[in-house]
Amino acid sequence: MFFSKKQKLRREYDEKLVGLIKGAKQDLDDIQHLEGIADDFELSTIAQKKIAESKSFYLSKEARVREVLIKKY
Repeated sequence: MFFSKKQKLRREYDEKLVGLIKGAKQDLDDIQHLEGIADDFELSTIAQKKIAESKSFYLSKEARVREVLIKKY
């Protein structure tokens, strides 16, 4: 009764975190795919890849700290 609001908020933010993780993973996969296709790529592509890797790493680390399970369908 007293903790239901806290659990509801935790569940809501965990779902948002999972969505962000999936989006960051998709961005990273897209950039890596473009990097594999292109013969010559610009420095901006390398910078975008590093940013996407950093986001993915940070979000994964946060999920481990929060002990969030990501269901794969």
